[in-house]
Amino acid sequence: MSFEPPAPDVAKLQQAWEKWERGEEAPGRVLADLKTSGMRDLLAQLVENGWQTTR
Repeated sequence: MSFEPPAPDVAKLQQAWEKWERGEEAPGRVLADLKTSGMRDLLAQLVENGWQTTR
């Protein structure tokens, strides 16, 4: 039996970030939420696909 992690949830990632910006969550909680919502996988996918910032 193998475990396949779910795909990154961009809406949850944004929500966690916005809670931190508003001061509603401690940094440790935000990091945990970013991790469980797939931030690592999302960033890896962006790098793999050659994504570049527009600024």
